[in-house]
Amino acid sequence: FVSLERKIAVIDYGGANISSLTFALTRLNAKFTVTNRSKEISSATHIILPGVGAAKDAMEKLSQSSLIKTIKNLTQPTLGICLGMQLLFDYSMEENVECLGIIGGECRSFDRKKNLPVPHMGWNNVSINKKVPLTNNFNEGSYFYFVHSFYTPLINETVATTKYVVPFSSIVQKENFMGTQFHPEKSGKEGSKLLGSFINL
Repeated sequence: FVSLERKIAVIDYGGANISSLTFALTRLNAKFTVTNRSKEISSATHIILPGVGAAKDAMEKLSQSSLIKTIKNLTQPTLGICLGMQLLFDYSMEENVECLGIIGGECRSFDRKKNLPVPHMGWNNVSINKKVPLTNNFNEGSYFYFVHSFYTPLINETVATTKYVVPFSSIVQKENFMGTQFHPEKSGKEGSKLLGSFINL
């Protein structure tokens, strides 16, 4: 159940395939708009920064839309998904790009010399190491859907961890900014529960 008072802004910075996300929000009966307009984003109750693509291209598009300052100044619950989570950090080794700098740290590339394929693609389990409202309905060890070649190491803001080549942050939170390295919108029932928890914050 999602409160009708919630107004979600899904940030549109071009190139991101967000149909799975909009379908998931529709299934939750959530009221949302897909927008790159600063005023609409700032006036929403909840913001989602989706992520498909490369960090450098994403940061360039956010800059062209004059959204970097808007995002950094948000005080309402804000969720970055996959690349959207990585953009919350200081820096990405993917084309060596400066990101939003909301959470301290960098995104690193998985070691391709290991006997595991990169990108990390498919279902993997997530272990909670810090209780936060976002994970209130979370079943420990639940499986979620991942697609990524870069990861963020374990830091103070790590809420949940997953292991692939190395342990990495699969959920992070700093104040009102949250991120999931996995795609909740592609993760079935557990993903829907997590999105619902976010929208009801």
